[in-house]
Amino acid sequence: MKNRPFIERMGFALAGLKAAWQREASFRTHCVMGLLAVAALALLRPAPVWWAVILLVVALILALELVNSALEGVIDHLHPEHHPEIKIIKDMVAGAVLVLSGTALLVALALAVDLWMQGRLF
Repeated sequence: MKNRPFIERMGFALAGLKAAWQREASFRTHCVMGLLAVAALALLRPAPVWWAVILLVVALILALELVNSALEGVIDHLHPEHHPEIKIIKDMVAGAVLVLSGTALLVALALAVDLWMQGRLF
């Protein structure tokens, strides 16, 4: 894949996104949640910095979910049998997605508090 034209490399990346959408329910779930977050931003109209923070968190979650899915796929391909150490590794990567998802909830809470303190929420 090295030294290929940019447009060809972009095609590989888009094929990866398509495969993740087709194969991974958790990726689809995170995409839907990201769209809901963007819809909430459109309705609440917070300061631009909140748009940047929330869009960054959404992008990080999607990227980490792609890494998680790719690692699980490679691990399953190379070592299809059940092995306790491999389970731990896969659980750790899934835990990374969970940590970032929890962080997203804290960011959403911080946005809600900020809007509430401005009298723009409830």
